[in-house]
Amino acid sequence: MKPQGWPGIVRLGLVQTALGAIVILTTSTMNRVMVVELAMPATIPGVLVGLHYAIQMLRPRLGYGSDVGGRRTPWIVGGMAILGAGAVLAALAIALLPSMPIGGTLLAVLAFCAIGIGVGASGTTLLVLLAQRVAEERRPAAATITWMMMICGFVVTAAIAGKLLDPYSSARLVAVTASVAVVAFVITAAAVWGMEGPRAPSTAGGASARPTSVPFLTALAQVWSEPAARRFTVFVFLSMLAYSLQDLILEPYAGLVFGFTPGESTQLASVQHGGVLLGMICVALSGSGIGGRILGSMRVWIVGGCLASALGLFGLAVSGFIPSWPLRTNVFALGAANGAFAVAAIGSMMTLAGQGTGHRQGLRMGLWGASQAIAFGLGGVLGTFATDIARWLLNSTEIAYATVFGGEAVLFVVSAAIAARLALPAARTRIVRRSLPGLLTALARR
Repeated sequence: MKPQGWPGIVRLGLVQTALGAIVILTTSTMNRVMVVELAMPATIPGVLVGLHYAIQMLRPRLGYGSDVGGRRTPWIVGGMAILGAGAVLAALAIALLPSMPIGGTLLAVLAFCAIGIGVGASGTTLLVLLAQRVAEERRPAAATITWMMMICGFVVTAAIAGKLLDPYSSARLVAVTASVAVVAFVITAAAVWGMEGPRAPSTAGGASARPTSVPFLTALAQVWSEPAARRFTVFVFLSMLAYSLQDLILEPYAGLVFGFTPGESTQLASVQHGGVLLGMICVALSGSGIGGRILGSMRVWIVGGCLASALGLFGLAVSGFIPSWPLRTNVFALGAANGAFAVAAIGSMMTLAGQGTGHRQGLRMGLWGASQAIAFGLGGVLGTFATDIARWLLNSTEIAYATVFGGEAVLFVVSAAIAARLALPAARTRIVRRSLPGLLTALARR
């Protein structure tokens, strides 16, 4: 089939928007309700969110299932259905917790397991479908667009659901969650309708041929034996661990060391996300003008983004000892570096998934998705734990945070060294001419 143009890429990006809309309710809104309205220990929602990351270790198996079946659409739509059902069950569990603590807790565990399965099935196979239906030179921009649309799902849902939930009641939470789940499912089904070609033949030979039916563990061992796939898995884990370690410690650091108020530290998070957005856009727009052949290389953006992230973290490490340090500028630059390397890695992932022996795009994408999920799950816990231990041992807040930020910087340097050895696509000279400007033109004509 002919590769998808910009309207098709935006359609597939709507799936990420729908996914983000449900996820923000389960990991943010429900977290706050359990801690504030129900006065529960923060550990309980923390464990539940960690459980949904742990369940995503099933991503390789889910991706393998889509490889064997030869189609991605059922897995995307089915995964969204499971995700939506899990979110509604989570809301019901929260409603039960005050009167039935044990029953509510067990239901919450079941719900967050379903959430993890749904995210893994839908998210993994969506990236595979994007890789199959988008031309290689458009993949960096496609990765940026889909990530931005997921963030849009976060923002829009948080704003609308926030208003609908006031004044809070458990019935409102269930109703709002169910409504979001239904809308997300309908959007997903409409977005992927007709986007995938006919079922791939079961015989090997063609570009769309399905893999021979071998046991999952055998297929996983075959993929792991590929040096490129194995090296990229390690890179994803280390870089995403470094990326996520500072998630839960940056705002407390700003408050403890720089005296930021809660409002100011929240604004600092917005500054960082603004930097992430700029970094992603820069990758999407790369490849034009002077030096286009160099800047069009995903290796340059990944390695450069990791090294720039290390430099930004080193700046945070020394910031506590320099009273006039421009913390907001430092955080914005760190966000830009994070965004650049992350979206370049996703764009490269979409290309590397189709390389190697056999037709195991889903399995490879699932392996890398599981690596990312494990890193994200560990990141928040290890970051806060390492900070607490360092503060206790060193008896100095500034030195403790400097030690943790410095350790993150080292992880990014190691990640850059691994990325420099990755077999990534050569530089493209047409990325910009076919990226965001092309998208805007296509949309204007519709």
